[in-house]
Amino acid sequence: MSDTKTRVYVVEDQPQLLKNLLKVLSTFPELEVVGSAQEGEAGVEEIVKLKPNIVLLDLELPGIDGIEVTKRVKRRTTDVEILILTSFDDETKVYEAIQAGASGYLVKRVGPEKIRSGIREVLDGGTVLEAQIARRFWNYFNSVKAKPLQPQNPWGLSPLEMDVLRYVAKGLSNAEVGQVMTLERRTVRTHLSHIYRKMGVNSHVEAVVLALKAGFVEL
Repeated sequence: MSDTKTRVYVVEDQPQLLKNLLKVLSTFPELEVVGSAQEGEAGVEEIVKLKPNIVLLDLELPGIDGIEVTKRVKRRTTDVEILILTSFDDETKVYEAIQAGASGYLVKRVGPEKIRSGIREVLDGGTVLEAQIARRFWNYFNSVKAKPLQPQNPWGLSPLEMDVLRYVAKGLSNAEVGQVMTLERRTVRTHLSHIYRKMGVNSHVEAVVLALKAGFVEL
């Protein structure tokens, strides 16, 4: 039934790419595309109105860009996840998108199954970064991180939460963390929500960056 499907909205300014993406998404029975737009302002209004579960969002758009779209959507609704899908592979753009509220970042050249698994991971509470971007992203922040300020757990994380955060910093997904720590994936997600609340962040990436800057974790 349609009400059990994941509702997806797509913002992509190139007509042929949009057409191809919509065609790909239509082949996955668990997904339902509820709308699309080719520019940022219209996309924001429809996303807020339709409240999809997840938005696949290009960064390069006419008018306002994907980062601004993310900021505006997140200001008006907290129930919509955003997965950036773009040709950009600049680690500073990755951080800007995550800071704006995006839950993941994939380059357009990835295959359909990678997009599908990315959607699943984001909806399961994870953060998705394409491998090549992720390496550059973490290397970038590892090179600019501050000297240890309060390495002895300044946020009051439990020992279990500290382990979860350290595994996440190594790039493991929720499912992989669960396998390593012998925890159910939903339990990992619960621990992450507690970590986010204690650290005052909203995603894996923000948590790891904050922990890096505090000298609490190493990559």
